[in-house]
Amino acid sequence: MNNPTHTTDHSACETPSFWRSRTGIGFLVAVAVGGFFLLKEHWVHAQGYLPYLLLLACPLMHLFMHGGHGEHGGHSHGRGPSKPDKGKSDAS
Repeated sequence: MNNPTHTTDHSACETPSFWRSRTGIGFLVAVAVGGFFLLKEHWVHAQGYLPYLLLLACPLMHLFMHGGHGEHGGHSHGRGPSKPDKGKSDAS
């Protein structure tokens, strides 16, 4: 029988992605702790790269925040109504 009021939640049956599993979260924590200690030990060397990272952040933010070049989804840059065809005249 088809019961339209009966809904099945299939999301409960799906397995979580690797990054949401216990192993994935543990991996991310281990990488964060390792990165912290690596940066702590080599902070003097890393300071030399900070100006370059700041300059690199600008194009990366443009790329990721605008979704790349091309259509900038939903931006209306003052575009008015489309131009009339050349064959038609506005004067009557």
